[in-house]
Amino acid sequence: MLETSARLLRLLSLLQTPREWTGAELAERLSVSTRTIRNDVERLRNLGYPVHGNRGAVGGYRLGAGAALPPLLLDDEEAVAVAIGLRTAAGGTITGVEETSLRALAKLEQVLPTRLRRRVNALQRYAVAVPRDDLGPRVDADTLSALAAACRDHERLRFGYRSHDGSESRREVEPYRLVNWGRRWYLVGFDVERVGWRTFRVDRLHPRTPTGPRFTPRDLPEEAIDQVRRGVSSAAWRYRAQVVVHVPAEQLAERINAAIGTITPVDDTRCLLDTGADSIEALAVHLGLLGVDFTVTEPAELVELVRALADRYHRATEPQPQHT
Repeated sequence: MLETSARLLRLLSLLQTPREWTGAELAERLSVSTRTIRNDVERLRNLGYPVHGNRGAVGGYRLGAGAALPPLLLDDEEAVAVAIGLRTAAGGTITGVEETSLRALAKLEQVLPTRLRRRVNALQRYAVAVPRDDLGPRVDADTLSALAAACRDHERLRFGYRSHDGSESRREVEPYRLVNWGRRWYLVGFDVERVGWRTFRVDRLHPRTPTGPRFTPRDLPEEAIDQVRRGVSSAAWRYRAQVVVHVPAEQLAERINAAIGTITPVDDTRCLLDTGADSIEALAVHLGLLGVDFTVTEPAELVELVRALADRYHRATEPQPQHT
């Protein structure tokens, strides 16, 4: 009986991989006959595992989705990854999943081998989260699920929306993507009334039911996703600057991330970088790390700081007088 139970667990572990197995392949892996495989598959089905089988030369077995979630077999790395993900979700930005995540984590840690529990606990103990004054807005899990379903099913969304200045509006949008950036969630969609691609903060929208009719998907331009990166970064900047960078726009675009700022060509040898940072000091350092020549004319405090840094770096390379 113990040998049969161990074989069933090994069989279940194989079936949980995302592929289809022939009876001969499973028999070879487990060193049994194909008849034994058929009997073991039937035992798994009786235990509630939805094992699907196709007959024929190209047929095989695979584990499908059932009405209830059966026990899962995880290898060491998978178990640690799930535990870390649950801990993160428990303190994340989606309301309604904290308690559920903690319950699932408690069940998982109860059955983790000691060696894996030590790894997970070590991470919890020694990984310190940096406190933030603004933890950011939180979004409702049901809202995220509804938006994701509308993206999947190509159904129009109708929702009330509050912009950054507090004004309220009603929108009708073809939803395409949910984008997570830091502690915020964004919906990328095609605004039907304004006839253009738009980005919406999920915590500022209030879905209206029912959803609208189905729509024929458009080609989602890459710029629509880049707009989230650019918009999020610029909205968070306390200080901004437009800097003339002495390289072609294409060359600078290869050196920096889209979240750094927007690039506009000036001519064949220069481009304009619209960028920013939380402090003037950080902005000056980031410009120095571009690795290319640039010219900055504003704001005045940035110009003065760059001059001061240039003088400081120059003095750092001058020979120092010898003291006797």
